Amino acid sequence: MHFVDEAEIYIKAGDGGDGCVSFRREKHVPRGGPDGGDGGDGGDVIIEADSNLATLLDLVSKKQYFAGNGEDGKSKRRSGADGSDIVIKVPPGTIVRDLDTNLVLKDLDSDGASIVAARHGNGGRGNIHFATAVNQAPRECEKGRPGRERNLRLELKLIAEVGLIGAPNAGKSTLLAHISAAHPRIASYPFTTLEPQLGVVDTDSFRRFVVADLPGLISGAHEGKGLGDEFLKHIERTEVLVHVVDMAPTDRSSPAESYRAIRNELRLYSQQLAQRPEIVVANKMDLKAAEDNIVTFREITGREPVPISAVTGAGLRRLVGKILQALDTCRSEAKTPSSKGA
Repeated sequence: MHFVDEAEIYIKAGDGGDGCVSFRREKHVPRGGPDGGDGGDGGDVIIEADSNLATLLDLVSKKQYFAGNGEDGKSKRRSGADGSDIVIKVPPGTIVRDLDTNLVLKDLDSDGASIVAARHGNGGRGNIHFATAVNQAPRECEKGRPGRERNLRLELKLIAEVGLIGAPNAGKSTLLAHISAAHPRIASYPFTTLEPQLGVVDTDSFRRFVVADLPGLISGAHEGKGLGDEFLKHIERTEVLVHVVDMAPTDRSSPAESYRAIRNELRLYSQQLAQRPEIVVANKMDLKAAEDNIVTFREITGREPVPISAVTGAGLRRLVGKILQALDTCRSEAKTPSSKGA
């Protein structure tokens, strides 16, 4: 399945049906009065988050959506049938934006969240509503009102508590595969991960959290270089960042410089994102070169990384524990009321 996180669509709610002009024509009723019924209401266009979906791919192939129109009113005071609603399913985390005004209509940030993106037109009244003492045989009715139409832009931002970031080939995909049931594609070349991957981590304490593995970042990602600029937005919702650093790079580059480069990209993209709690992970500690590099890394960055080997599994239990602690701290601070005004 191809991952698509943006789509533009046109939606049109149903028009209301016209009211009816009609008069009673029963036998033995020589002067039948007006009996034209009302037109039915049109249908709404509803956008709803569905956890069974993970991409906006379907909305790329189909770009126009129309709700049903209301039926016209009928004689004998019969109203026309209402038009049918149309429900467009999207993944949780989808932001619905009016393309013409750039106004965010709603952030569908949970399963089942929904919005009536285009409201129906009301049906028109039949001539039974226009009878008066001086006009007992009205020949007027109302036309149905048109349903609203809109051009929308849908933007998907993945919902995950933890975001894995790092340079290409840092080992994020291997780490995700070992701590969750996700099966990302893994190979020995840069940009193995071409699209975000989600994994659910079950812990020994019967708790779970969702991890997003984002494509590797490079210098200049915020300007459109590499792949990372397309996916930086997916870590905006995360509570904790896990920064995976390759401690034994095959090109003999500096792990400390790689770490600093990624941190710089985060700051340039979003200062708020750069301030998110971060756990630094020293990966590939099963390789000999990593032992010397981690010492230099500590000296240059002043950070104390969690040493692991995503390949052998060493240190992963400790890492998961630290992630849980960081999540608990974030949520505790979020619940603590501000001391201002105390």
